[in-house]
Amino acid sequence: MTVSYVERDQADAETTAFYDKAEDRFKALLNIFKVFGHVPEYGNVFTETIMAILKDGELDWLTKELLILKATQRNDCQYCVVQHERLCDMLGMPADKVADLDGDKYKTSPHFTEGERALLDFCLQIGVDANRVPKGLWDRLHAHWTEAQIVDAAFVITTYIAVSKFGDALGVELEPMFDGVKPVLTISH
Repeated sequence: MTVSYVERDQADAETTAFYDKAEDRFKALLNIFKVFGHVPEYGNVFTETIMAILKDGELDWLTKELLILKATQRNDCQYCVVQHERLCDMLGMPADKVADLDGDKYKTSPHFTEGERALLDFCLQIGVDANRVPKGLWDRLHAHWTEAQIVDAAFVITTYIAVSKFGDALGVELEPMFDGVKPVLTISH
């Protein structure tokens, strides 16, 4: 870890308020939230954003989890991948489907719809070059998803690219409850 965690007993009133909200929603005070104890205003925004994403919206929560896993795996964020693999399991996503997110397996896996494949290709494209999404990919996205769903997907993808980079830059470590847990998806470090 490169930045200390602000533990609950060190937190001021504003930090305690967002900790309470986060812990109520996630049933644990995760280390990613504790780094925001240094800047509680951002912690509140972060908590609200994550809470808005991790539920059914224009896209259902499980579809969002596919995008979160793909975006964070692409960034080699072990913290995010382990957390969200666990969440996928809790939400009932089949383990084979999670495993087939690794690399390009999703492109031929029977566990994914053509619409999901288009979203996962969109996820990868945003990570490589968001300015050059090919027309063919736009056509595939529009064939399967509404514009509101595409906006939802883009927000989830870009937010979790940022989350993974933020957490890794600050050296956020997995919580003790994940000791010994290895991600199913390949992480290069």
